[in-house]
Amino acid sequence: MLARFMLMLTLVFAGEIVFLLPFHTTRFFRPTMLEAFGLTNTQLGDFFAAYGVMAMIAYFPGGALADRFSARSLLTASLIATSAGGLYMATYPGPVGLGLLFAYWGVTTILLFWAALIRATREWGGHDKQGRAFGILEGGRGLVAALLATGGVVLLATFMPENLEQLDNVERRAAFRTVIFFYSFVTLATAALTWVVIPPVKHIGDSTRALLGNSIAVLGRPLVWAQAGVIICAYCGYKGVDNYSLYAVQVLGMNEVDGARITAYATYVRPVAAIAAGFVADRWAAGKTVGLCFGLLVVAYGVLATTLPAGPGLILIYGNLLVSVFAVFMLRGVYFALLGENQVPPYLTGAVAGTVSFIGYTPEIFFGPITGRILDANPGPVGHQNYFLFLTGVAAIGMVVVAWLLWLQRNHSASHWPGVTAEPGEKTLALD
Repeated sequence: MLARFMLMLTLVFAGEIVFLLPFHTTRFFRPTMLEAFGLTNTQLGDFFAAYGVMAMIAYFPGGALADRFSARSLLTASLIATSAGGLYMATYPGPVGLGLLFAYWGVTTILLFWAALIRATREWGGHDKQGRAFGILEGGRGLVAALLATGGVVLLATFMPENLEQLDNVERRAAFRTVIFFYSFVTLATAALTWVVIPPVKHIGDSTRALLGNSIAVLGRPLVWAQAGVIICAYCGYKGVDNYSLYAVQVLGMNEVDGARITAYATYVRPVAAIAAGFVADRWAAGKTVGLCFGLLVVAYGVLATTLPAGPGLILIYGNLLVSVFAVFMLRGVYFALLGENQVPPYLTGAVAGTVSFIGYTPEIFFGPITGRILDANPGPVGHQNYFLFLTGVAAIGMVVVAWLLWLQRNHSASHWPGVTAEPGEKTLALD
């Protein structure tokens, strides 16, 4: 029982900490990072496109690796390589160097990591607790994110001068560098944790060729495309949170530290929302839970797209920001629980996870460039209203995709996975 608890705890820590450097620095400290590096929203969006392209390329082989090699080795190597990138980031490279760094992180955080994490979590959940397993993973990741974001904000505030109105870029860079070093150290320490706690289990199959064949074979399953469509729309909502600190500064009138702080506080919603979604999905259905979340997002984004922070409008804004964050994190908690609801065979978990991630995380490529240009085209409140209007449309598409997914689940023939034979000698990480 203790080994099982420690295994999930380690997966939770590793699952969030590997993304500290490429994502937390830009999500919680976006105004500070833009100023420190001298970037525009468009440039930062293009860096995320570089990350997304490399990540997209890495998902397919990453799924095959997860079905064949030990999660212990894959996760540890990924964390070490990602941490090394933080040391380079702390030197404040120019736009070309920063773009190459994000492309590098696209490989280190995905190729050796993502599918291995999903497979290990599914195995931990067993046959009847898929929603709970992924809800705990996402909720735990949310708690880790909130705590580390709060720590980062404290560091930033500590090293910033008291009078922020007279802040110069030398002081800003020095303060932000402490955050980068902090995240790099935590990432490296987590690599040691994964090596010690996760057992060296290897997934034995016939051949690497067969594993790659499985990845190609699952592309023919409509349920795979439906789940990928759900992830595309849900991930756009998650990426949307990246601009909340900028919204707080440019529309709500906060300073850089307060903007980072309010986004960090919002992250404390993540563990509650994700774990609640996991339990709801196990008792109700993951697909229906996803549909409910998209409905909430359509309403919340619609209000944010049409409301200005004057009088009662400010209360509406805060309320719907909270609703949108809650719904986004509920989605994050259950969309991989669809693997069980879609009756994906265990031996295809890595292949399907890699495939739906390859398709589903394409917002890493297009979301930043599109929204960066939306914000730069009309700086200030109008740009942010247009930004939320874009998110409203994406959430509405998500509702349509969920309807298609539920129809496929009800279709008896859609639940079969022909043409692929189970691999012998399967081992799992579901420790007793």
